[in-house]
Amino acid sequence: MGDTESTSGPDSTDNAFRALLEGATAPRPPAPPDCPFCDLPQDRYATHYEGHWVLLEPRIIVPAHTVPPRRRWIITSDGAAMNLWDAEPLPGTQCRIVHRTVCPYLQPDDPWPWTTALRQENERRSLRLFDLPEDWGLPGTG
Repeated sequence: MGDTESTSGPDSTDNAFRALLEGATAPRPPAPPDCPFCDLPQDRYATHYEGHWVLLEPRIIVPAHTVPPRRRWIITSDGAAMNLWDAEPLPGTQCRIVHRTVCPYLQPDDPWPWTTALRQENERRSLRLFDLPEDWGLPGTG
């Protein structure tokens, strides 16, 4: 959905480290934008760190002031995702949530109640992908 190319300057060790800190560790296209831990499909966006992509929660867009600092991701006018880090968002700013914060199979990095609830919902969604009931089958097929 959000696959776009990044056209920023050359990648450096500092940029690669910063991308890692911010969670920009998504698989590059043409790989599917699925979480490698829970296999849930995500929205993948290029970042301003050349060659680095981030997985953002699909369909989750929230007022930025309700999200703790360093967890606010916005989509810029060029279609890239950018972490606002500690910057105070302007009134009315909407942001996205990076998937690694709410992945049910990664250790949570903060006890924020909203992400805890989303992490639990993602765990239920992930289990539905793989844990079909043993007696599951088509009716009348024996």
